[in-house]
Amino acid sequence: MTSQHNSRSCRHRYTDQQRQDALADAETLGTCAAAEKHRIPASTVSRWRTSNRGGAQPNATPKPKANPQQAKPAPSEGTTAATKPGSATRKVAKHYTPSQKAQAVEYARTHGVTAAFKEFGASRHSIYAWLREAEAAAAGESVSSSKPPDSVTEEQRDAEILEEYARHPGLGPSQIKNQLRRKSIKVSVQTVRRVMESAGYRPPKVKRVKHDKRFEAVRPNHMWHLDFVQRYINRASTFTLILIDDYSRFVVGHGVDDAERADMVISTFEAAVTRHGKPELLMHDRGSAFWSWRGISRFTALLAELGIDQIVAKDKEHNGKVEAFNGNLHKELFDQHRFYDLGQMQRRLASHLHWYNHARTHHSLGGLLVPADRYYGRADEVLARIEAGAGPDKDPLALHDRRLSLFSVTSQNGELEVSLMGKRLSLSLPATR
Repeated sequence: MTSQHNSRSCRHRYTDQQRQDALADAETLGTCAAAEKHRIPASTVSRWRTSNRGGAQPNATPKPKANPQQAKPAPSEGTTAATKPGSATRKVAKHYTPSQKAQAVEYARTHGVTAAFKEFGASRHSIYAWLREAEAAAAGESVSSSKPPDSVTEEQRDAEILEEYARHPGLGPSQIKNQLRRKSIKVSVQTVRRVMESAGYRPPKVKRVKHDKRFEAVRPNHMWHLDFVQRYINRASTFTLILIDDYSRFVVGHGVDDAERADMVISTFEAAVTRHGKPELLMHDRGSAFWSWRGISRFTALLAELGIDQIVAKDKEHNGKVEAFNGNLHKELFDQHRFYDLGQMQRRLASHLHWYNHARTHHSLGGLLVPADRYYGRADEVLARIEAGAGPDKDPLALHDRRLSLFSVTSQNGELEVSLMGKRLSLSLPATR
């Protein structure tokens, strides 16, 4: 320690003239050549050049140093002086008092924004923002420049979140956020989660299995999925059959029975076909109501009669869309309500499925669309209305304003094509003589 201290105290001290001469030669000869010429370590010359950057460049005839108190103007009241470019000190933003903002606004109204920028030193962006705030205050509107005048306040936003959460307690924060976005209320998932947790929400523990295989139908009624949901109502076992469209996640039919019976499957499927038309493909698991290991089941015979191909899912992940729906049905309906008899459960189920089809946003549909938007072909129209700011008073869900083409006759290459609800009908026209 003593030897190191003595070596540091005996370091060579260079005069200002030696430093300026070395810097002047370093600009023309380079750092190493200047250090060798003046017998100064190259690291020292390099450090001098680094510290000298941003200030006055060294010349052969050095200029006298300026007094920093004279060269640096005193900052105005209410502001924090910013450092000059190239300085090692970090720049600090200026802060203007309300009186300074008012002076800048009055000067900008009289002489223009550019003149106010040169006079007061504030950026043009800030002056324009102050002008907008002054105009909004004169009109009696909100003076906040970060939010539009018609934006909801934090109290109204929190009330909307809590109201939606109280109406549908089975939904999570991201789902609540999408429901509000459909009403033209923009809010982040973190804000929704914070408000819901203050009201007692606790996220459920869900085990998710990652997979990289995904498929989707290309049009409505291209593929339907069938599956049963089992639930106990006062110790009585119930089985709910769900028929869901792959392309839109639209529930096209459902039925409830105390067992998995083929009669209920056939009657529910025929009612769905009568209302929505028949699908091209059908996917289900190996349940006894769908599939027979010996011979041909009654349901398979019905599909063969209607000309519908069926796919038997070997793994439940293949029938994953309806499996995911069943999980949400437990979380959003069965776990939130207590049913005293089968009739009450059926009424609540029908109401919930209608809400699911026409009002519940779906993550797989982009987060803003509901199954009915895709199934009835109005996705583009609804998205345009949402982006245009259609609020709750302009409900984008109403179906009575939507005109659907159910029956059409077209001609292609001299042949007539007749379609009913998007399905081409085969016609046997008599031969012309």
